[in-house]
Amino acid sequence: MTRETTVRIAMNGVTGRMGHRQHLLRSILALREQGGLDLGDGTVLRPEPILLGRREHALREIADRHGLEHVCTDLDAVLADPSVDIYFDAQVTAAREGAIRKAIAAGKHIYTEKPTATGLDGALELARLAREKGVRHGVVQDKLFLPGLLKLKRLVDAGFFGRILSVRGEFGYWVFEGDWQDAQRPSWNYRAQDGGGIVVDMFPHWEYVLHELFGRVTSVQALTATHIPRRWDEHGKPYDATADDAAYGVFELDGGAIAQINSSWAVRVHRDELVEFQVDGTEGSAVAGLRNCRIQHRGTTPKPVWNPDIPATEPFRAQWQEVPDNGEFDNGFKAQWELFLRHVYADAPYRWDLLAGARGVQLAELGLKSAAEGRRIAVPEITL
Repeated sequence: MTRETTVRIAMNGVTGRMGHRQHLLRSILALREQGGLDLGDGTVLRPEPILLGRREHALREIADRHGLEHVCTDLDAVLADPSVDIYFDAQVTAAREGAIRKAIAAGKHIYTEKPTATGLDGALELARLAREKGVRHGVVQDKLFLPGLLKLKRLVDAGFFGRILSVRGEFGYWVFEGDWQDAQRPSWNYRAQDGGGIVVDMFPHWEYVLHELFGRVTSVQALTATHIPRRWDEHGKPYDATADDAAYGVFELDGGAIAQINSSWAVRVHRDELVEFQVDGTEGSAVAGLRNCRIQHRGTTPKPVWNPDIPATEPFRAQWQEVPDNGEFDNGFKAQWELFLRHVYADAPYRWDLLAGARGVQLAELGLKSAAEGRRIAVPEITL
């Protein structure tokens, strides 16, 4: 006999792009549309979102559009409601830490976007508080669930690369300044005083990608830049960009591999996907993006010869083999939501917690310090 259990989730920040599209529409509402989440023991979880934020009219518009009932602008009132099980946070970074502290104190399970706090001390304190309170907690690490990186992980686990030598990543695209075309990202992203900056945004991603696939980051050396110093906000008003819009990082990994990752909102795309990682090993290499992954094994590696006096005739891209899907891939955000809900309600294992989130905050903090001081900085292992 099937038992349907309603799970009430306070979702803070759903008026933002990621909170609305990926977490509300493509995760929670998608779970509702498929009939809930079957835990396999006769229990089906039916998520019921409570839209939380500062602008009631914007929340109400989203609720009306999707046939939802509950909206609220009072965080304390929602957290005081004993029927609310989970607090989710996709607010701007500067507002996140304080709200999560309140949610932990109220005994809510925590699921949150990253970075979890504006500094390592705050991020570690959240992890400690959650452990002491005994609540379940998870941090969004969505790129691990992308089809391209799942294929890459499959290759790593199979020993395809032999000894991994290096990882090279390219991420970014041109974000319009906002004067003659609207910017694709909110203006706060380019103001350091509001928690903006590409290091704060992207280094937490690179930490968990490198950690999970290739090894813990043991040192960082970064160079940052504000390539576009003047931008225009959502109201067409010019402002000074005070945060970094590009970062060029070198990361040493436990085990000896070296990673180099460029992150930029001031680059025009000349690659197959908005993010790509090339992994080179003694036995083979791979190039993975959001969805696709291509490989070249040692036994099929051609023998290029440098000769600048004649045109290149080798079809270099054609010399790589496509890795098959070998399965169906769901939306990565939805897949991680399902794992977290199973963790909370079926005691399934889950390792992407607030301590993992703190590692991302640590790498961003040390990356900025490295750029400011012009030196390589060790990344110590953190524990609670």
